[in-house]
Amino acid sequence: MTTQRLDVIRKIGETVSVEFKRCGGQIERDVYETVCSFSNRFGGDIFLGILDDGTVSGVSPKAAPQLVKNFIGVLANPDCFSPTLCLEPEIMECEGKTIIHIYVPISGDVVSYKKEIYNRANDSDIKVKSTSDIAQMYIRKQEIFTERKVYPYVKLEDLRLDLLPTVRILAKNNSAGNHLWEKLTDEDLLRSAGLFTEDRVTGQKGFNLAAVMLLGKDEVIKEVAPMYQTDALVKKINTDRYDDRLVVETNLIESYDLLFDFAAKHLLDKFYLEEGKLRISLRNIIVREMIVNTLMHREYSSGFQAKFVIEKKKMFVENANRAKKDGLITPENVEPYPKNPLIANFFRNIGYSDKLGSGVRKIFNYSIKYSGMDPVFEENDVFRITVPLNDEFSWDAQRENVPVNVPVNVPVNVPVNERQKQILESLKRGDSFTAAQFAAKLNVTDKTIKRDLQYLTENKLIKRIGSDKSGKWEILR
Repeated sequence: MTTQRLDVIRKIGETVSVEFKRCGGQIERDVYETVCSFSNRFGGDIFLGILDDGTVSGVSPKAAPQLVKNFIGVLANPDCFSPTLCLEPEIMECEGKTIIHIYVPISGDVVSYKKEIYNRANDSDIKVKSTSDIAQMYIRKQEIFTERKVYPYVKLEDLRLDLLPTVRILAKNNSAGNHLWEKLTDEDLLRSAGLFTEDRVTGQKGFNLAAVMLLGKDEVIKEVAPMYQTDALVKKINTDRYDDRLVVETNLIESYDLLFDFAAKHLLDKFYLEEGKLRISLRNIIVREMIVNTLMHREYSSGFQAKFVIEKKKMFVENANRAKKDGLITPENVEPYPKNPLIANFFRNIGYSDKLGSGVRKIFNYSIKYSGMDPVFEENDVFRITVPLNDEFSWDAQRENVPVNVPVNVPVNVPVNERQKQILESLKRGDSFTAAQFAAKLNVTDKTIKRDLQYLTENKLIKRIGSDKSGKWEILR
């Protein structure tokens, strides 16, 4: 959440998806009621420390971390929320005061708080009591989220309960050593995660599609989703067929490990120091986000076969999708929207994924450092993430050597990617261009070029002469 976007939100005021809350020494009950109503409706943003009229009252900076910790604990408590939720509040500054921003995604299930169901109407949270209204909410959820489909004849013994000890350890490690799933029985854990539900239309109770995909035995998955598989291919030399192949048809927990190991086998793990101090694996970060995305947001009712393909110049994942819109996704226009909220929530609990939307930003950030080029996210009936590959590229080498084909007086401590090199070379030749023209030339978005221009300006490689409309860019070095 940027301060610019928050300023716009404050001017508009509370809506069906925005709620301002005063916050003193503790988080009041009505905040949790709003979390419940947002989960049941369209999702939304809650701001603690802002009054109804948009005035910033703030929260105590010292108390904010403990407030966040208590909030997360209540959401993870099955006695409070059913199913439990996993949200990540953000402590931020506004007008010199501390506030807390909570993004609440739409849930795949009907969520209750303290055994009460809340819905959102205009800017208010409404307690839902009518049986018909509750049934209608379940119908709406079922129409949107196929992961909620109940399979009444799937039994506990059809699931890989042997994976639950690992799930508990992952959840514990992801929550700083303390997670409620540690103390729950197997059945209570599955209920807490929303994997055992009741279809309010038919009255059927049982494990849903999310439970089968996450933890089902292979033969059960094959019966419930006969077309499900992920085809992992390496096509660097034999491009007509493949150099190596792995067909993954097992549960999502083990699918993650299998696909990750396949990628690690065939991709370079380039040396990179985060901010010059901590060594991190660019390959592991990028691959993790690509694999999580294709497992977590896939439309499992579709017969389209998901793929993870590694080629010489690029790698990509693609899967069936329930598109919210068509077109390219960038860090600027990404709108967090869970395609399978139950699966996404499970993955976040065990640390396989972070908050919604963070994967796009991470891949954009680290793809530049891994290959020197931006990734491409395509949102259509088939969702595709493409990350360029360049085995010869080294981000750290850029910092230590003057890059090729860039004016020799570019400071060695200012790394520039291939696209930024072309911008500098064009300006050195005296070319005049708009961001839109250069974007079309390089087949990227206008915003990508604007980010490059801003980066080059901030590092004093170029400057703007004249107005935004009639001016031009000038190279400084």
